[in-house]
Amino acid sequence: MSVSLQKGQKVSLSKDNAGLSKVVVGLGWDEAKPAKRGFFAPKPAPIDCDASAILLIDGKLRANDDVIYFNNLRHKSGTVQHMGDNLTGAGDGDDEQIIVDLAAIPQQYDRIVVVVNIYQAVQRKQHFGMIQNAFIRIVDARNNTELCKYNLSDDYSNMTAMIFGEIYRHNGEWKFNAIGQATTDPGLGELVNRYI
Repeated sequence: MSVSLQKGQKVSLSKDNAGLSKVVVGLGWDEAKPAKRGFFAPKPAPIDCDASAILLIDGKLRANDDVIYFNNLRHKSGTVQHMGDNLTGAGDGDDEQIIVDLAAIPQQYDRIVVVVNIYQAVQRKQHFGMIQNAFIRIVDARNNTELCKYNLSDDYSNMTAMIFGEIYRHNGEWKFNAIGQATTDPGLGELVNRYI
């Protein structure tokens, strides 16, 4: 049974799931309905949210290729793989997915931070207040069973990026922390700098 998480809540992924090895990190969002505009007003650009995974050693980013995103879809260890960029967030279910092989992640990596930023947010004048139904969920890849889900429910107006959550190693087991921290970072580079 899936656990519905609150902001800041932590849950064990491996404790009640013997043999858990691979998980799918699913992220989804919808564009909020825009306010009524005049007939000749320019149509707003679609909101392109980009999910990324940052692999940390002792809580720090040690190498650029430890950032998995739309331009670096697969970690050098083969244990974290981004399934591709969704440019609009249209449709039901996960908009972007990152597969994590927990059983094979090299021992030096202690956490994987999952972030989402709005592509060209500043130039396009877009922010998370224009997004609704945003969520992150962790799914057991063996049987597609959802283990936990965290729905963002706060108002994130004027925020351009989000630290959704992290999968981390603690006392030999894997856990998930629902962070939900919004930032005004204009892009992935600035988000990544938080972990240097």
